[in-house]
Amino acid sequence: MSSAPHPFSLRQLQYAVAVADTLSFRKAAERCHVSQPALSAQLAQLEETLGVRLFERDPRRVLPTEAGKDLVLRSRAALHAADELLASAHRARDPLSGRLRIGVIPTISPYLLPIAAPALRAAFPQLVTVWVEDKTEVLVERLGAGAIDAALLALEAEIGDVDHERVAEDPFVLATRKDDPLGEASDRGAALADLADADVLLLDDGHCFRDQALAFCAKANVRELEFRATSLSTLVQMVAAGSGVTLLPSLAVPTEAGRAGLRVRPFAAPAPSRTIALVWRKRSPIAGALRDLAHAIRDAYPRPSTPDASARTPAAARRPPRARDRATARPA
Repeated sequence: MSSAPHPFSLRQLQYAVAVADTLSFRKAAERCHVSQPALSAQLAQLEETLGVRLFERDPRRVLPTEAGKDLVLRSRAALHAADELLASAHRARDPLSGRLRIGVIPTISPYLLPIAAPALRAAFPQLVTVWVEDKTEVLVERLGAGAIDAALLALEAEIGDVDHERVAEDPFVLATRKDDPLGEASDRGAALADLADADVLLLDDGHCFRDQALAFCAKANVRELEFRATSLSTLVQMVAAGSGVTLLPSLAVPTEAGRAGLRVRPFAAPAPSRTIALVWRKRSPIAGALRDLAHAIRDAYPRPSTPDASARTPAAARRPPRARDRATARPA
């Protein structure tokens, strides 16, 4: 690429494209909001600089020459690249009017995104949110590599040295069949001792929710069944079929427990829980925009569906409304 100054301007290329589009100097001048003599003079200067005739002119019509057709085509490409440069700079100044790639783990995405995505569209109409679903380990790796801008994760997982903004506390509950004595309502929440000798179903390896639930269950004499599910939906269906009991995050209860007809019992304090947060790379240049995004998600977070669930966190101040969203999902 030459470092010498170009002998023509982007404005001159715009004039040439306008004439090629309208086949009229008068109409091209109107489109470019300049006088016709000024446009003609600039085009004459461009032709002199390039050393080729761009247009055939006579009193009745204007036609591009063969050389002009090729140079107008290249002018369009140059103008398009210039537009992209300006758009990129605008997105850098205001990330919430561009595109953000946000990762989300499978134990959050089906329960929070149907609520959060419309809220983000309303709050940030000029934002395009690309959602990428995967397990924590994969999302952390993609975040570090710059393949995504941020991720909705549980802070209790191994997520490395990242910055974050808390979205909500998500308590765990005990989910049982309706006829299981463990799920019977009482004046107190379920205690760890209540799970002694219980058969517990958990997610497969790689899910951070499994690690969090397993750490809690390890304190009691529980038996983890050999079957390991790839999703919370499979877990609750196995419980409904009489295979044991499981732990669910409160966020998933309205969808999963209701669909499977399970009984849900909160845990006594201190109840196990996870902290849902939006995380991003340290020193990210768009950290401020990501905090605004986290505030909007926090404000949209559903009210707790269990008695001991944490109260909804009040909204923080947000920027003026600006979001479209686009979803891409990778299987967990």
